Parts: sequence; C-alpha cells; structure tokens
Amino acid sequence: MVRSLRLGLFTLLFLLVGCAGVDVEDYADSEPRLDIAEYFTGTTRAWGMVQDYSGEVQRRLSVDVQGSYENDTLTLDESFVFSDGETDRRVWTFKRIDEHHWTGTASDVEGPVEARQYGHVFHMRYPLEIEVSGRMITFTMDDWMYLQQDGRLINRTAMSKFGLTLGEITLAFEKTDS
Repeated sequence: MVRSLRLGLFTLLFLLVGCAGVDVEDYADSEPRLDIAEYFTGTTRAWGMVQDYSGEVQRRLSVDVQGSYENDTLTLDESFVFSDGETDRRVWTFKRIDEHHWTGTASDVEGPVEARQYGHVFHMRYPLEIEVSGRMITFTMDDWMYLQQDGRLINRTAMSKFGLTLGEITLAFEKTDS
C-alpha cells in the first residue's frame, strides 16, 4: 500500500514538473523584436550540433535557408549538410495569422504546426519522424528561437518522447545577404 502511494505521488510530481515551463508570451516586452518573415526573407546560414540525452555531441551540421515572403506566407527552403556528409532538405510554409501567430507545414511534419512569436522569441512544437539506428521514431520537437542584439538567432530544440528529453539541437543563424 505504501509503495503504491509513493509510486502515485512520484507519478503526480513527474506530471506536474512536465507541465511547468516558460510561455513565449513572457517575452512580449523584450527587444530586439523578432519577426520571422523579416528575419528569414533572403539567405540565412546556420551552424550547430545534435546532442543526445547525456549531452554528448552526436552530429554537427550546417543549414542554408532560402526564405521568401509573399501574401502573408513565408516559405523556408532548408538544406542540411551533416559532418558525416549526409544531406537533407525540408521546406516549411508558414501562414501569418496575426502579429503573434503562425500556422506552419512541412512535408515531413505531421499536421499543421501552431507557432507564436513575442518580443525577441519564436516558439513552435511539432511531431517529427527521425531515423535512429535504422528505425523511424516520432519525436516531439520543442523549438525555441531567440534573436540576439547583433542580429544572430539562436535556436534550441528539445527532442522528446513520452515526455522525456532524449536529445537537443542547437543552431546559430546568421543572415548572409544584406
């Protein structure tokens, strides 16, 4: 009985901790103001890494992004090059809903993605199927972008499964055209 009670309390605590977090609206008054359509229109380059649950770097990568914005629609054509020579491509299409809200889609993302931007921060959460050791696993990607004073953009993404963070992606973006 005591063991069941302890297990129940531990489970409740685990669920409550999993619900706690920062809301993108907490950054509403922060500067510089980020608008992803303004930032990503044109050519952007990023460099970064993928880390596993222990923090060990598993992969390094660079990303070239070609962005265009027309009729409230932002298209991001992302070309990935990993340090082992593997390449990948993802094309995002984001539709602006209002000043703070976007809806996004990509061919390898399940369903539409709701995204929000406030102050210097952009946030979205979405399911993404990724190959791991020869099998496909769907992760929940919790994606945060932070615009810095110098115009660079830092992107941190937590990759989770069943509420547990199993990996993280860190990217630093820089505009490559004026």
